[in-house]
Amino acid sequence: MYKHFFKRLIDFTLSLIGFIVISPIFIIVWVWLTIANKGAGALFFQERPGKDEKIFKVIKFKTMTDERDASGKLLPDAKRLTKVGRFVRSTSLDEIPQLINVIKGDMSLIGPRPLLVQYLPLYNENQKRRHEVKPGITGWAQVNGRNAISWDKKFEYDIWYVDNISFSLDIKVLFRTIQKVFKREGINSDTSSTMEPFKGNR
Repeated sequence: MYKHFFKRLIDFTLSLIGFIVISPIFIIVWVWLTIANKGAGALFFQERPGKDEKIFKVIKFKTMTDERDASGKLLPDAKRLTKVGRFVRSTSLDEIPQLINVIKGDMSLIGPRPLLVQYLPLYNENQKRRHEVKPGITGWAQVNGRNAISWDKKFEYDIWYVDNISFSLDIKVLFRTIQKVFKREGINSDTSSTMEPFKGNR
């Protein structure tokens, strides 16, 4: 009952209230990033696979510029990530716009993070199970290491969540997320400013 009805009701209610409450912060961050990103804009839209691999556009604050090298190719993420963007990302403020995705029904507050569309052909049968539920703004993998853990471990946590989803587990993830945000833990992997690309592991 929780998974198929109450979870969506709670998602919609909390996201709508939360977005209204933090709208002043949304406006401040939007203006701040608009200036820091050198004309690249403050919002970032990207197609991601959701429940049952249905494609939707995730909304995030843009933490990097669109700077390119002499050949017109985008510079590496680490070079395009601004100081403001690094702060916004480390405090998870870049996730705020995804409340709109939750209100729309594309996402849930808690669930496996929506990854890149190009990863879909790379998943094995077990990894594909992460799409049995709606993706979340935060999830079991995020509170157990986020970008600092390996892809194998990330998928392991995602599938475990799919098999054990419950109200009590979502509450646990929510409170642990708040703790992680304040401690700014697990934002980066060991070798990248974000996370290494997934290359498949069949």
